[in-house]
Amino acid sequence: KIVIIVTGRFAGKKAIIVKTFDEGTAERKFSHALVAGIERGPLAVSKSMSKKKILKRSKVKPFLKYVNFNHLMPTRYTANDIDLRTHVTPANVKKADTKKTATFETKKL
Repeated sequence: KIVIIVTGRFAGKKAIIVKTFDEGTAERKFSHALVAGIERGPLAVSKSMSKKKILKRSKVKPFLKYVNFNHLMPTRYTANDIDLRTHVTPANVKKADTKKTATFETKKL
């Protein structure tokens, strides 16, 4: 399911729900979801730009985050063709180094 984050640093950004925790966990005692989203999307490019500039402007910066359900607004869209569950798991997001590699893997998708 595709959602829009309503509050916080990523307010207004689009994200995909990877895993939901309806009952909460030991660390987060509220219902929340692990989301993968786009922090910064690609910029517009034109024919006159150099290849180097086009590559730089075409980059996407993803993010992984646990978000409270109250801070998510669901949309009518779903993303069935992108399978994030294989690359992004709650165990990957716990440690900083594995979170960084998971974010990098998300960028490839």
